Amino acid sequence: MNTQEENESLRIVLGNWADLQHDAMPVRFTVFVQEQKVPEEIELDEFDAESVHAVAYDQGRAIATGRLLPDGHIGRMAVLQEFRGTGVGSRLLKALIQHARTLDYPVVELSAQCHARAFYERHGFQAYGDVYLDAGIDHIAMRLVFVPED
Repeated sequence: MNTQEENESLRIVLGNWADLQHDAMPVRFTVFVQEQKVPEEIELDEFDAESVHAVAYDQGRAIATGRLLPDGHIGRMAVLQEFRGTGVGSRLLKALIQHARTLDYPVVELSAQCHARAFYERHGFQAYGDVYLDAGIDHIAMRLVFVPED
């Protein structure tokens, strides 16, 4: 699997970890480990190998990434700082949501950092449950239930 979405200089590629890890890993380490001080030893996990990964490229440079786990959870959404607010995160999230739809998932869920809650709400996600700490950062569980398409 290696699907692509292109628009101007932005290209989004979906694929497996073996194909995309060399581009996804530096983005994740920059955002999570360097910026947010997530411990390096918990940033990569056993779910990478079984997830569908999305990487956004700007003129060939990897600038954002995310993944869709087999259970329908979206995670590890990361956009390099200089590209935040440009719409790349939205396009990446939409690509992962669309892929979940093609797999006939009835719902997608994610664990949002609280500062990003409004971003996910703009894409139809609804928060549920209490705020909790993950890697020392406040998170909230969110879900998007798919309405059947006619």
